[in-house]
Amino acid sequence: MLFCFAFLFVSAFLFAEQPEIEIIENIAEESDEVFGPLTEEMTLLMEKAALQEHSSFLEDDLSQRFLNPYKSIMMNSDVVAFYGHPNAAAMGIIGQYSLEELEPLLLDFAASYDAVNGVRTVTPALYLIFGTCWPEGEIGYLNSETCKKYINYAAERGWLVFLDHQIGKYTVEYAVQRLLPYLQYENIHLALDPEWRTTKPMQEIGWVTADEVNNAQQMIEDYLIENNLPGKRMLVIHQFKPWMISRRPEVRSNFARVNLVHCADGFGTPAQKRDSYAANAQAENIPLKSFKLFTRPVIAGAGFDSPMMTPEEVLSLQPRPYLIMLQ
Repeated sequence: MLFCFAFLFVSAFLFAEQPEIEIIENIAEESDEVFGPLTEEMTLLMEKAALQEHSSFLEDDLSQRFLNPYKSIMMNSDVVAFYGHPNAAAMGIIGQYSLEELEPLLLDFAASYDAVNGVRTVTPALYLIFGTCWPEGEIGYLNSETCKKYINYAAERGWLVFLDHQIGKYTVEYAVQRLLPYLQYENIHLALDPEWRTTKPMQEIGWVTADEVNNAQQMIEDYLIENNLPGKRMLVIHQFKPWMISRRPEVRSNFARVNLVHCADGFGTPAQKRDSYAANAQAENIPLKSFKLFTRPVIAGAGFDSPMMTPEEVLSLQPRPYLIMLQ
């Protein structure tokens, strides 16, 4: 059995504040070329088609990837992310190092996947826990200045940033509302973690419904359109237990402006992790998959992968994951 209870509650440094996001100028021009919803078959076809435009679409300057407003970055690039909370070493690798220290580690980790993923490239990313579930389901939010510091650092390097909300005692709609203003930044993508959608964190595993996942995607798409924002954004949904997404076959993945990404969470042995991934793979209605790895933690007693799967092993999973993250 896989469990993801690897976090400690750390409250002294978290501040529950409203994000104050300045509106940034939309520098991307609208395009008539709109890529529709991805299916597994379409993704494979796009990989082949992308080979012909590989040199023109993937510029040396990674920031150029954001200029076409509707192309999914997953067309010809895998996303490799470091996960955690900037202020908590116990919550993942991001909190164990400064940004300057993280950069070479992330680039080395990304390079290990770039070496084995064929003609596809790799895009580095920072995966930030934006809303942390506290006891009784209250949420502590990442300080907005810290959040913007990481966003800007990543943007300057052509990296992506994922903001993850643990939901807690609140509705999915409320969680997404708190995340939406950050879509003003072109390198921002969003994530929801149903494990922590509970008033009893560390005691029970939470869940969301298919309707809530679909509504979250609709909210993101509407916000992008209403605010004339570029890009096809990802929404990551975590799962490692069957009940974490209720009525999963009803989840949609056909929104024009949102790529729904299904993440296999949880630590364990390679065999356990393959079993967990296989359970997620049954959700063919969510074809874009993600895989999460757990490095040895800095605190005693927390779970981790033993041994950690290699890039070759991860990319040999079926269907292959397009987003790989390391906690």
